[in-house]
Amino acid sequence: MIRVLLADDEAMVRAGVRAILTSAGGGECEVVAEAGDGREAVELARAHRPDVALLDIRMPRLDGLAAAEEIVRAVPGTAVAMLTTFSEQSYVDRALAGGATGFLLKSGDPYELIAGVRAVAGGAAFLSPKVARYVIEDLGRAGGGRPAREAHARTRVARLTPREREVLGLVGAGLSNPEIAARLHLVEGTVKAYVSAVLDRLEVRNRVQAAIVAYEAGLVP
Repeated sequence: MIRVLLADDEAMVRAGVRAILTSAGGGECEVVAEAGDGREAVELARAHRPDVALLDIRMPRLDGLAAAEEIVRAVPGTAVAMLTTFSEQSYVDRALAGGATGFLLKSGDPYELIAGVRAVAGGAAFLSPKVARYVIEDLGRAGGGRPAREAHARTRVARLTPREREVLGLVGAGLSNPEIAARLHLVEGTVKAYVSAVLDRLEVRNRVQAAIVAYEAGLVP
C-alpha cells in the first residue's frame, strides 16, 4: 500500500485526485492525510510520514515548492512530487533542485498520475512528458553546450566504481530500486545503498539530477 499525503488549497481538486488514486489505483494507494496549504502539508508529513507527498505549487501560507524543500529535509523517507497546472521552467528547475523526484501536470491522464505516484514511491523519478521535454531541451542550452556538458558528465561518472556506474545507468533509464535489484540480482537494500553512494559521489540531490548526468555521460542508450 502506497501512503499518500495530498496538498492542494482547493477541496474539489483534492477530492478528484483522491478519487483517482483510490479507484484507478486499484487499491494500491491510500490518502492518509490532506492539507489545504503548504505549512499544513509539512506538519502532516512530519506526523504521518507518508510514502509520497503530492503538492500543488500555489498554496497559501507556504507555497508547494518551499514545502517540498522542507519535507525533503525533515522527512527524508517521503518522496515528493509536484502536481500542478503550472509547468513553467523556473518551477520545474526549483522543484527538482529542491529534491522533488516527480513533476506531474493536472492536465495529464489519470493513469499518468498513478504511474507517477508508483514510480516515486518505488524510488524512481517521474516527469510528465511536457516537463521531461523541458528538462531534455535544457541540456543543450546550459553549461557551454552539449559537448561540454557531456565531457563534464563523463568526468563525474569516472569517480564511480563499475557497479555504481551500472546502477546509475539503470537509474537514468528510469528503473525503480526494486527493478534495479531484479535486473542486477541484488537485494533492494543493497541497491538503495548504491544509489545513495552514487548521489553522494556525483554531488546531486536526487535521482532526476543523477539521471541527467547518466544521460549526458552516455550511460543511457
